[in-house]
Amino acid sequence: MIISSEQKHPLENEWSFWMYTNKEKEWTANLVELTTFKTVEDYWCLYHHMKLPSELNTGQDYAIFKKGIKPMWEDESNQKGGRWQILFDDLQYHVLDAIWLDTVLLLIGENFKNADIICGVVVNVRQKNKISIWTNSFNSSAALEIGRKLKTQLRVPNKIHYYKHNTSKSMYNV
Repeated sequence: MIISSEQKHPLENEWSFWMYTNKEKEWTANLVELTTFKTVEDYWCLYHHMKLPSELNTGQDYAIFKKGIKPMWEDESNQKGGRWQILFDDLQYHVLDAIWLDTVLLLIGENFKNADIICGVVVNVRQKNKISIWTNSFNSSAALEIGRKLKTQLRVPNKIHYYKHNTSKSMYNV
């Protein structure tokens, strides 16, 4: 069954799906914008055709950001912001996949009171995997509201930490 564009359910924002592929090359050369989507149906079509984070090779990343924002600290929209970071213990792949999906759905569904400061989400497949929700501002009340909602909605058992992009020191944790 083919759905016409008039029958699709539009998202509040258009989103770009990015992949970081090969850490052997220069970082910016590896960051590839694969596609964009702006409807619920287009997202689910993409989801069913992409690998789950647990199926990626170590060193690869996925990112979903509002269209026009690159998933890099140097992008103008990210320079004055930071990120909420969820760390995963080794071999929690089923948890990583589930929290990635739930986080993306929270973001593209605009389920945050301060959704305007959210830029996107990144999943890093590493020795210790992580999911980071990037913001364009580290305004304490807005950032804390986002962190609390993430922790509650995703039922993350461990503390999650907020880092300003240019530091490794946690500014907030919930």
